[in-house]
Amino acid sequence: MSTTATSGSSTRPYGRIVANVLVGISVLYALLPLLWLLLASTVDARALFASDFFDLSHFALVDNIRDLLAQDGGAYLTWYGNSLLYAVGGAAVGALVSTAAGYVFDKFEFTGKGALFALILISVMVPATVLALPLYLLASDLGLANTVWSVLIPVLFNPFGVYLARMFSASYVPDEVLEAARVDGANELRSFLSVGLRMLTPGYVTIFLFQLTAIWNNFFLPLVMLNDASLYPLSLGLYSWNSTAPINPDYYPLMVIGSLLALLPLVVAFLLLQRYWRSGLTAGSVK
Repeated sequence: MSTTATSGSSTRPYGRIVANVLVGISVLYALLPLLWLLLASTVDARALFASDFFDLSHFALVDNIRDLLAQDGGAYLTWYGNSLLYAVGGAAVGALVSTAAGYVFDKFEFTGKGALFALILISVMVPATVLALPLYLLASDLGLANTVWSVLIPVLFNPFGVYLARMFSASYVPDEVLEAARVDGANELRSFLSVGLRMLTPGYVTIFLFQLTAIWNNFFLPLVMLNDASLYPLSLGLYSWNSTAPINPDYYPLMVIGSLLALLPLVVAFLLLQRYWRSGLTAGSVK
């Protein structure tokens, strides 16, 4: 008995070492591309092509940013504004739609509720690329193709967000609180806005962050919907520069610094909202 216990305890340090090594490798795998991007954005084109990132004589971060903002008549700033509109606006409204839909599925009974929710769960498994062409045909028939609305409207409904919102509603919004609001004379809409939505704030923020990331990185939908460069988001705008770079290598440093600056809104959003996001991820873990 004692021999078994001793051998078991002696293997524990090795298990921790193996686990720490695996975690360290995973962290390096995730951070090395970001580190390369950070270093490459600070040097000029010559050092970039030579991968000479540590020679201070090639430091050109300010010049790179100035060239980026001036290129093609300030196209990068236009694309940045478009991405903020599509991602922040679409995620804010889309998260509200998903939260309201999940709340309805959790708190109300209606005909076809089970079948409709099953359909939403099935649609979670449908790749977004499969829907791009049908969405384009619909937008074209409605006269919305190559407009801001052709990118904004499709991202307002997120089936996975509806599923998450229903789980959040079941965890955060007690039926007794809603019943008390109804007794006080609040109708269903006011109960949701005044009581339910406030309690669902962690869930709303979590869904918002998921949608913000997905829309900000969205590439295929704008590619299908838009042909006007002034409406491009950052993903599509940088792709157009990438297509030009083999002909004009001066675009390579612009793409590097542009990709680095494109990360800022996501980083800021996660840092500012992480308190709500963490609590939202634990919804339903303890009953």
